[in-house]
Amino acid sequence: MIRIQTNIVAKTERAVLTSLCQVMPRWVSPDRLTLLGLAGGAIVLAGYALSNRSPQFLWLAIFGYFVHWFGDSMDGSLARYRRVERPRYGYFLDHSVDALANMLIAVGLGLSAWIRMDTALFAFIGYLLLSIYVFLKRQVLDELQLAFLALGPTEIRVILVVLTLLMPWLGAIRFTVRGIALTACDGVMIFGGFAFAAIFIGSVIATAAKLRREEILPPRPGG
Repeated sequence: MIRIQTNIVAKTERAVLTSLCQVMPRWVSPDRLTLLGLAGGAIVLAGYALSNRSPQFLWLAIFGYFVHWFGDSMDGSLARYRRVERPRYGYFLDHSVDALANMLIAVGLGLSAWIRMDTALFAFIGYLLLSIYVFLKRQVLDELQLAFLALGPTEIRVILVVLTLLMPWLGAIRFTVRGIALTACDGVMIFGGFAFAAIFIGSVIATAAKLRREEILPPRPGG
């Protein structure tokens, strides 16, 4: 399987992960790291939900993003470093847990004091479309594409962390669209959902065209 990882921080992140693998205790296993990533998603949800009581709980959400990154990025890296890869099991478990953790994060955003649930889930649907494309491309081309427009999961987490830091200020910017009250944070979610959907459509068209060219049969002699 070919891994396509062209995101901005790919080289730096790979170096950090390799260094961490070298010092990781033996009792830390890839499966435990996968579950830690899920726990990170739950912490993010809790931080956003509690932000209705105090904006200080946004720091808990930010900590959750770090835990999620650590578990999600380290599980596969550690498996490859220790040469204990289980291609089918690892792929299935990792992406299944990722989907659940991402749902927790999306619901958490919708439970925050500054983002509506529908706009948060709209962005999540766009992200799921891209995930479906990644899985389909992995099946038909044996390529695992981990970045689009130089942005991968890590960059998206960084964007969400920056958004979280700015929530108390962006949330104060309010406007109405057809009677629906929105904040600037909602605007970011809506933009993200449409951007994910547009990248999905463009990627599907490009890949479908490539597959069509490769699979068109040559004309029969004399036909």
